[in-house]
Amino acid sequence: MSLFGMFSNKDATNKIEEYLKKGAIILDVRTLPEWNEGHIEGSKHLVLNSIPENIKSIKELKKPIIAVCKSGGRSQSATDFLSQHGLDVINGGPWQNVAKYIN
Repeated sequence: MSLFGMFSNKDATNKIEEYLKKGAIILDVRTLPEWNEGHIEGSKHLVLNSIPENIKSIKELKKPIIAVCKSGGRSQSATDFLSQHGLDVINGGPWQNVAKYIN
């Protein structure tokens, strides 16, 4: 279930803001062409299907994670996988949704 399916919009906003205050890494799991069309400055780009082979380096970041994509589906898949591997992660949904909280 996505963050947005579990919480009201206010709760989702609070969760995103909470994670940003904790210094969360924004992990964009879209394709390279999608990333090149626009992304959050300072976010990390890692295509969804490459996450399993990069799990060690993701864990080495030692920071909470906000996963984003185009609509929220792929970021939910990333959230599920990363959570199963012990990481502190939330689904931020569409990247533009999280971008509005970045100064």
